Amino acid sequence: MYDPKSKRAEDFINHEEIMETLDYAQKNKHNRELIDEILNKARLRKGLSHREAAVLLDCDLEDKNQEIYALAEQIKKDFYGNRIVMFAPLYLSNYCVNGCVYCPYHAKNKHIARKKLTQEEIRREVIALQDMGHKRLALETGEDPVNNPIEYVLESIKTIYSIKHKNGAIRRVNVNIAATTVENYRKLKEAGIGTYILFQETYHKESYLKLHPTGPKHDYDYHTEAMDRAMEGGIDDVGCGVLFGLELYRYEFAGLLMHAEHLEAVFGVGPHTISVPRIKRADDIDPGVFDNGIDDDTFAKIVACIRIAVPYTGMILSTRETKACRERVLHLGISQISGGSRTSVGGYDQPERSDECSEQFDVSDQRTLDEVVNWLMGMGYIPSFCTACYREGRTGDRFMSLCKSGQIQNCCLPNALMTLKEYLMDYASPDTKAKGLAMIEQEIENIPKEKVRQIVREHLAEIERGNRDFRF
Repeated sequence: MYDPKSKRAEDFINHEEIMETLDYAQKNKHNRELIDEILNKARLRKGLSHREAAVLLDCDLEDKNQEIYALAEQIKKDFYGNRIVMFAPLYLSNYCVNGCVYCPYHAKNKHIARKKLTQEEIRREVIALQDMGHKRLALETGEDPVNNPIEYVLESIKTIYSIKHKNGAIRRVNVNIAATTVENYRKLKEAGIGTYILFQETYHKESYLKLHPTGPKHDYDYHTEAMDRAMEGGIDDVGCGVLFGLELYRYEFAGLLMHAEHLEAVFGVGPHTISVPRIKRADDIDPGVFDNGIDDDTFAKIVACIRIAVPYTGMILSTRETKACRERVLHLGISQISGGSRTSVGGYDQPERSDECSEQFDVSDQRTLDEVVNWLMGMGYIPSFCTACYREGRTGDRFMSLCKSGQIQNCCLPNALMTLKEYLMDYASPDTKAKGLAMIEQEIENIPKEKVRQIVREHLAEIERGNRDFRF
């Protein structure tokens, strides 16, 4: 039986419930009365159940789809305004003992360049990232208890936080490593991580076992229950995601929302972020061998329906996607994107040679961070380098309560403008700087409280004088 309050994977990601949901959605995809009822509920900004959201995803009535897209865009504006948070991945090691058939880091791949960064190499990578303007990183490693033990990850986090180069500093380190123990999650929390991120890849257990034939990741239950252990270890900001293209997207969509419902039911707070990667070409991986790929139209619909179903959750889009695709889905729900990314182990400080490729996947959007920042502002978005919520203790249920009440807006816009000003003063090209300064002057007027506007103006002046790291 489906039980979102159970801590057993087979109960909260229940196959029979998903199949019944997909059948229900298929039968009701033309049911205008039901669709209107679901949309009216969604307009209350309190979210939808996985079954309700599945009906919207399946709906192929053009007028109703336009309502879905318009509502997703409005909900995005209501909770996240026109801000887009920036980050970059940092790959520490691609040593891995798993046999995942969709990832070039799998243990049987004998020709990919295997690398593990030393602490000195990490230092150089971080300085390169700081010199680009980044303040937020997502750490990535393969799963290898010998080469990538938890002690290595903890030491690397300590190194990253210790580096202050010119005006640069990494203020938030999110971590995307393999499922681990409550004790290890507690250690990550004590190390000061931001969000713990783990992609499910696929919620379809039979497919999962085939896609992960060997290695510790083969254990579906242990992997699927990882977020529960992370929460028990004190990490109250967790990030979920699937790799679209491995299994039928409707199944993954329902499973993803059921996972969010489970975390809400058990811990009182759903995922802090949801990522929506699609499988891409990499070293010895041909995405064409997976027959569940989704086109851009379907991808846009998925993004919109996730935003409607979980209005408070951040949504992440990486450089896996092209500029055109990213531009299309930004307004439908995405609140966080990477820029200037490298998916190799190393590569920020010194580009890899062609004979030593260690990339996890091909980067589709290869623009520099400055080009991405400039592009965002050209579309009316505020690139935000803010990390204030985590450092001010606004995490987990505290963040969600502020988000649901709308009070988070009193912090987010001022913090976005101040961190953008830092970027413009320290790293931007002349054209980007000119655009950004004009945007800041315009956006200050959108801060509701006059007292806050005055404080922001004072801080912006301080930033021009060389001071940094102001936050609400």
